[in-house]
Amino acid sequence: MQIRWHGHSCFEISDDVSIVTDPHDGKSLGIWPPSLSADVVLITHDHFDHNSFKTIRGSHKVVFAFVGEFEYNGQRFVGIETDHDEVGGRKRGKNVMYSMTVDGISICHCGDLGNIPDDDVLEQIAGVDILMVPAGGVYTMELPKLKKFVEKVGPRVVVPMHYRVGGLSIPLNSVDTFLEAFDHDVEHVGNEIDLSADELPSETTIWLFSR
Repeated sequence: MQIRWHGHSCFEISDDVSIVTDPHDGKSLGIWPPSLSADVVLITHDHFDHNSFKTIRGSHKVVFAFVGEFEYNGQRFVGIETDHDEVGGRKRGKNVMYSMTVDGISICHCGDLGNIPDDDVLEQIAGVDILMVPAGGVYTMELPKLKKFVEKVGPRVVVPMHYRVGGLSIPLNSVDTFLEAFDHDVEHVGNEIDLSADELPSETTIWLFSR
């Protein structure tokens, strides 16, 4: 399996099926645009920096904030409803986390998670291999809650996303602030990583992608 970061919350997860999460068009954010095709495009919520499915090439299936189980070409996904804020979605609406297992590796993309989910949701993702979390605060969980959330889930890998990079036009915190709040080892993986299940770390590690 290969994971490639295309900036912000947009990742490309490739094995038998090519999956793209939360595409953006680049120019609306002041950063580089993604340039890729996909089989499935997963959108966690209807905000401009997460919903630009037209940017993605190919005849792809678009899954727009879908809650429940679904399948595409043998690949199973689960959409889990959460909140984009701390007041039950009344401020910024709902958010859908997507859970999937690719090549024997379980992944949860949290989208713009704004609050720690209920215990029944936490049970669904507890012990996930790779947890992709919004790290820039402001519009998502601030660091004390985010740290508690990560501890409750207990993933083998934490991937920060949705943080300030050069040129970004929305006010987010830098990833350095996120890294300073955690005691876990940090591995700089570059823009993409190829991996198999037996290469996952035994203890929680932060994988920092870059462009």
